[in-house]
Amino acid sequence: MSVKPQSASDLFAGPFALGTLSAADGPAFPALVDREGQVLDLRTALADPALTMRGLLEQWQTVLPRLRELAAEAGQPRRPLSDFRVLAPVEPRQIFQSGANYRQHVIDLHVAHRDPSDGRSAEEARAEAAAIMDRRAADDLPYVFIGLPSSITGPYDDVTLPAWAAKPDWELELAAVIARPAYQLSPTEALEYVAGYTIANDLTDRATVFRRDMPQIGTDWLRSKNAPGFTPLGPWIVPAESVGDTGDLRLTLKLNGEVMQDESTEDMIFDVARMVSYASQSARLLPGDLVLTGSPAGNGMHWGRLLRDGDVMDASITGLGAQRTPCVAKEAPHTPRGAEES
Repeated sequence: MSVKPQSASDLFAGPFALGTLSAADGPAFPALVDREGQVLDLRTALADPALTMRGLLEQWQTVLPRLRELAAEAGQPRRPLSDFRVLAPVEPRQIFQSGANYRQHVIDLHVAHRDPSDGRSAEEARAEAAAIMDRRAADDLPYVFIGLPSSITGPYDDVTLPAWAAKPDWELELAAVIARPAYQLSPTEALEYVAGYTIANDLTDRATVFRRDMPQIGTDWLRSKNAPGFTPLGPWIVPAESVGDTGDLRLTLKLNGEVMQDESTEDMIFDVARMVSYASQSARLLPGDLVLTGSPAGNGMHWGRLLRDGDVMDASITGLGAQRTPCVAKEAPHTPRGAEES
């Protein structure tokens, strides 16, 4: 099941945004959506029947002026957004995920994940986390790792909670969408390579983050973050020029109507430019790639309340629209009697 956008009135900042839509059982197509919730099929408008969102981003510098013109042209044929299903706005080749980039969030996780044999008080653990972050900020070393594109789902689709995921948690994040190939960028030039921004909810199974059987290996991001549908994305890519300064955007996530995360990007340890720059030092960024910038305080581990069947997450970021994702628990497969002994 998927749900429709709740309203066209609070879609996004600026005159237009980009999305990937489909009508009934038709193919996905890149679309321009205006402030009135009207849709322009960019395959027709740009005379490219095979156009995809990633293909659009690959020509971002030349196509952006034309997109501005199309948004302002009254004669272009449009249809209401309600006629379409909203999909994830882009299929990236690479997802660069970030951890420990919001000060209060890191403190919360440090306390929640401390070893059960740790005899220190919560206050002592929090003080240690604060000192660690001060050193990280001074050393300019963000924490970035790789996610799988197969984890992406649409912004209004169900999220399936695997039976093996004992502690599924939410992580609302601002995601930068890369516009052109980039390698070893400086922070001062990094934002020139960002086409726009979108919303990502980077779900995590807290029970499988750390390999308890192999503590010397550390974290297991493959299993804890990459189940199918564990990255609801979108609904829109809002051009960077419409978003403006990303230093004070509000991230809000509600669980069944109750606010769980409500924080400004001002709490980031490393800003968007430094995150994009850092990711580009080791990897070549490609058009359509995502650079996730970390999640603020207020995750389920903080509240002692993890995701379960029937939950509904509503997530929004200033100027980028909103997601609404119901959770559906997947039952463990039936094991025939005696099979576990065979």
